[in-house]
Amino acid sequence: MSTPVPITVYGRENCHLCALAKTQIKRASDAADVPVEVTEIDVDSDPTLVDEYGDKVPCVFVDGWPAFSSHVDPDELQSQLEQHES
Repeated sequence: MSTPVPITVYGRENCHLCALAKTQIKRASDAADVPVEVTEIDVDSDPTLVDEYGDKVPCVFVDGWPAFSSHVDPDELQSQLEQHES
């Protein structure tokens, strides 16, 4: 099995877009057949993160690189994961 691709989701509790993003990440991972390791960071836990990501959540980084803000395109993420696997 390959090494999981690290994905970081900057979001907040009770955020329907954040929950949807996590669903889209799972869908893309399954479709690409590429494992991911998702780390969730609550932006409300740190004023600096609120300033940086406040209205842009969910903000999703794939392998350390900014990939999506406000929504996740599962087809685009699938493509990124497949390229990462190559």
